[in-house]
Amino acid sequence: MRTSDFEYRLPPELIAQTPAEPRDHSRLMVLDRRDGLIEHRRFFEIGNYLEAGDTLVFNNSRVIPARLKGSKVDGGKVEFLLLRRVGGGAWEALARPGKRLSIGSRIEITTDSTAGDGKILAEVIGLKQDGIKVVSFSNEALLSQAGEAPLPPYIHTPLANPERYQTVYAGEEGSVAAPTAGLHFTAGLISGLKEKGVRCLFVTLHIGLDTFRPVRVDNPLEHPVYREYGVVSKEVAAELSQARVEGRRIICVGTSTVRVIEEAAQSRSPQQFRPFKGWVDLFILPGYQFRMVDGLITNFHLPRSTLLMLVSAFAGRDFVSRAYDEAMASGYRFYSFGDAMLII
Repeated sequence: MRTSDFEYRLPPELIAQTPAEPRDHSRLMVLDRRDGLIEHRRFFEIGNYLEAGDTLVFNNSRVIPARLKGSKVDGGKVEFLLLRRVGGGAWEALARPGKRLSIGSRIEITTDSTAGDGKILAEVIGLKQDGIKVVSFSNEALLSQAGEAPLPPYIHTPLANPERYQTVYAGEEGSVAAPTAGLHFTAGLISGLKEKGVRCLFVTLHIGLDTFRPVRVDNPLEHPVYREYGVVSKEVAAELSQARVEGRRIICVGTSTVRVIEEAAQSRSPQQFRPFKGWVDLFILPGYQFRMVDGLITNFHLPRSTLLMLVSAFAGRDFVSRAYDEAMASGYRFYSFGDAMLII
């Protein structure tokens, strides 16, 4: 298995620049792993493929205003992308231009706050692998007023409503990218699924660097995985265990949801699934044996990405490759604001 096995060429015009309106009117490609069939639907029809007793698991992480713009004290514009809080007012962050920032570099960030002079002073206090900086901020409480939601770099159209880059059930702040499979759900669609007897559960995984970082090494096993913080509550763990005991399907909304519940299941049997709170660094590649997941709702992912590798592990690389070819030929929209796929 090589990273090049997960390469494909996407016409630029198929990269979605704006979300579908309404949310649940995006296209839906349905992949059946049993017979290899592919169907084409709209997302609001997803209930036709779900049954009473199915368990849908969502990631309720909320995107933080993680993009900060400022100026070096000695001149020059700087942009930070916050990745993870390390405590004491310090964060791990990507910086642009990163090569010009060394330990001791100081940056002024302007906020719209009326308190004090409305500025935050940032200082680079550490350097890590992959160009990550450790940055200390003089007033961490003002970061939310200074930042903006970090849209992926392949989206060039300004977003009129920032809430369209949040799921309707987002609640736990901490992600630097949206769990995009959930962007297709409306409150009404979720309500209708519950009325049908579908159980809806919520876990948390704060999405970080690996969502938008391609695998650059030839052997994906050599790719360093960026840890992300996840939580599975006691109540959710009990419901997942019961679903597994009773043979009811567990369907994850998004690759991030897959990773946190599969991480939580690593050291125990699915029937003894327990609560989880901690760091997730599980890298799912073809050959992985899934413990908890029977179905997956996901978007169409970037080539050479860990997300595409996870989807290929679940559905089979050849099947996913065929589905992507058919999606491109049929004009599906790709990536964060693009169309969806249901794999059952």
